[in-house]
Amino acid sequence: MAELANVSPGTVDRIIHKRGQVAQETVDKVNAIIEEFGYKRNILASNLALNKKFHFAVFLPKSETLEYWKSQVDGIEKAAVEFSKFGIVLDYFFYDYNLTSFKESSQKVLEFDCDGLLFAPIFYEDSVRFLNEYQKKNIPVVMIDSNISEGNDHAYVGQDAFQSGYLAGRLISFAVKNERQVLIFKITREIESTSVYLQRIDGFYSYFKDHNELTNFKFSEVTLKDSRIDQLSLEMFSGVSSIFVPNSRAYIVAEFLEKNNIKGVRIIGFDLLKENIEYLNKGIIDFLINQRPEDQGYMGINYLYKKLVLQEDVESTNYIPLEIILKENYFPVRN
Repeated sequence: MAELANVSPGTVDRIIHKRGQVAQETVDKVNAIIEEFGYKRNILASNLALNKKFHFAVFLPKSETLEYWKSQVDGIEKAAVEFSKFGIVLDYFFYDYNLTSFKESSQKVLEFDCDGLLFAPIFYEDSVRFLNEYQKKNIPVVMIDSNISEGNDHAYVGQDAFQSGYLAGRLISFAVKNERQVLIFKITREIESTSVYLQRIDGFYSYFKDHNELTNFKFSEVTLKDSRIDQLSLEMFSGVSSIFVPNSRAYIVAEFLEKNNIKGVRIIGFDLLKENIEYLNKGIIDFLINQRPEDQGYMGINYLYKKLVLQEDVESTNYIPLEIILKENYFPVRN
């Protein structure tokens, strides 16, 4: 470029970065050459030359005893290794699966100076308050697992929760001709009136509202705020032919049905937890809808990398494809 303009490389550098005094005639000449040849600054090379670091805060539930969140962290770590050569540094803020711990950690995140944030908004109302406060920092945020981005510019990577519930409704309806009693089995913690959980249930019911020809379905709900099998009873399953579990605890229902030799009940749940896979392989759980948590973690960091390091325009909503897992198509990754 300097040769074409018949000036020194230093002059071109000053024009590109708008540093120093350069005659307007020279500026116009260099800018014309830039436009003609499509010059684009090599951002990665510039960052490497400056040894620039990008700190991404990662704000998630602790994963030691939660298989689903361990998979998220595995994806995040994979991205961290891949992008570390470009100056990306991750700073983790983990919280116990309770509101007190979440509030304590959220305050630390608010006080931490970083370039971008990866966040899983588990506690809906407190997460909304946290994001409203964090927005004042004017720092890019990408959410995983649950999308509460209405009214703000934050990004999201994960499933369309409503659509995944809608899909579960379709799976329940397959090959059913006689009357079908459907039980929505809600085994929850107090915190799980999250947007994801409620959107799945809403999507499930919406499928049957949209298909009013399916008049042979009757619905009931059971809610337990515990995950122990001893909270279940035979009366809960009287006359039930299909069960929808809108979270990862389908294995609890499957274990009870197996122990009580209850057969012929279609079960649909979420997530490839090893307990769920065990009952899928036994044929007790019929369908699992996979959220691909490892991909969510990886893509969340990848979003921040593209936006902050490469300075690219990135789609703010990135839905993970819905995967239907049956016994016949489950093939675990082998090390």
